[in-house]
Amino acid sequence: MSNVEHDPAELRCGGVAIAAGRQYELLEPRTVPLGGPRAMMVGRTLPNRDRRMVGAWCFADFYGPADIAGAPGMQVPPHPHTGLQTVSWLLDGEVLHRDSLGSEQLVRPGELNLMTAGFGISHSEESPVGHGPVLHGVQLWVALPGDQCDVAPHFENHSDLPVLSTADGSVTVLMGALAGAESTARTYTPLVGADLSIAAGRTLRLPVEQEFEHAVLAVSDGVFVDDQPLARGNMLYLGRGRDELSVRGDGPARAMLLGGVPFEEELVMWWNFVGRSHDEVAQARAEWEHGRVAADADGRFGVVHGYGGPALPAPELPNVELRARGRMRRPS
Repeated sequence: MSNVEHDPAELRCGGVAIAAGRQYELLEPRTVPLGGPRAMMVGRTLPNRDRRMVGAWCFADFYGPADIAGAPGMQVPPHPHTGLQTVSWLLDGEVLHRDSLGSEQLVRPGELNLMTAGFGISHSEESPVGHGPVLHGVQLWVALPGDQCDVAPHFENHSDLPVLSTADGSVTVLMGALAGAESTARTYTPLVGADLSIAAGRTLRLPVEQEFEHAVLAVSDGVFVDDQPLARGNMLYLGRGRDELSVRGDGPARAMLLGGVPFEEELVMWWNFVGRSHDEVAQARAEWEHGRVAADADGRFGVVHGYGGPALPAPELPNVELRARGRMRRPS
């Protein structure tokens, strides 16, 4: 997934509330274009002006359900990444992934596409020819820690993720572990990512790690977290220290649970790069532009074969130095 904004900005959160000693911080999405001249619009809740990360989760896009019958659907040309993992998760539809390692993988609901960029990779994502009429899903990024941010790039597809089912609903564990179920997806920091499917009028109660901070992203209407209503596309940050999470559905409801140990390193996040300094990001941009123009298959980001269009050019760097930032905004 690419961030194609030419002047990335962050959104102020919707405020912090305390109820029964627990923290609730509403993160409302902003609408951004995804992927070149035929861009579809998505809602982005992370990064946010005041709350930039949840654990190592540093980017969250939500889209759909979108009617793409007779339309191109998702069309994200080849673009680069560094210093992160991309997490592709669908609730409806299908997306074809291609990358510069030669991977070609169609992802469907219930399957996880996980790409670790490390030192550098490029990929494309598109609705395939003959795609279905609806596209609905999330795209997430996980920041890699400093001692692993330059690992060799690799790609994983997981079609047999652990699922916990009760009369109240089901939980699919994408990454990390939850309630005794553990995903085999590779992680580099302690974290959890899970899809929550809540039965109509029921409540899922889940044990969670007290040392983690957590957030819930509503991907349907009718989601309540500890009886706090959460509109579709919004995220509720829940802080640390809790050992149980309660999520209710007015009707059949879906939500994503994200959590992890607070990520204490300061990061530069610009366009599709995660780094530690302005110079590091500027170097990645220069190498992408050189390789893109020269179609250098042996360069840092390689070449994506099979996509029917040109790669995305990088936006110009701002006229000021990019600053490393922490997981939340410092008080003024």
